[in-house]
Amino acid sequence: MYACYCRVSSSHQKNASQKAEIQQWLRRHSIKPSQAQWFEDKETGKTLKRPAFDSLQKAIFDGKVKTVVVWKLDRISRRQHDGINLLADWCERGVRVVVVTQQIDLNGAVGRMMASVLFGLAEIELEYRRERQTAGIRVAKANGVYQGRQKGTTKALPVRAIELRKQGLQILEISNALGVTPRTVFRYLGQEIGSR
Repeated sequence: MYACYCRVSSSHQKNASQKAEIQQWLRRHSIKPSQAQWFEDKETGKTLKRPAFDSLQKAIFDGKVKTVVVWKLDRISRRQHDGINLLADWCERGVRVVVVTQQIDLNGAVGRMMASVLFGLAEIELEYRRERQTAGIRVAKANGVYQGRQKGTTKALPVRAIELRKQGLQILEISNALGVTPRTVFRYLGQEIGSR
């Protein structure tokens, strides 16, 4: 079976362009829609803890998926270390990874080497974006324009923190998964800091 994986970083983003290009690849390779299962996340790529990605991993582990098709490699992970380890595991299980826009078919040693470079570039891009954002905020503060996040808004959904806690994740793991501080996780969970 073919697994088609799409990911956007937040709930207001759309994955329609990713899906269209993956569907076009499937048609070009005469793969029927019934042969493909779709996995779609609206979560950050900085962590591998995502609902649809977890389902994809389970399908791979159960031997149901032999090919994973993604729009770009950074849809799988924005972290080089996580991405390389993940692809190594998939390759050992005989899973082929097709990256549509980058026109790469990743399997075997050469595929892992190419993936390593692409994951590294994705991580560098993430760091550059963070640096540009920090520089922009610094300039806005100096000009008296920056007001910060509006009161009452959150960086991540508190309900997601609760779900992850119910799955047995520790405070630090939830913090890393959501990209927020441990203090924020405690606040989302309605707990006192220091309580476990």
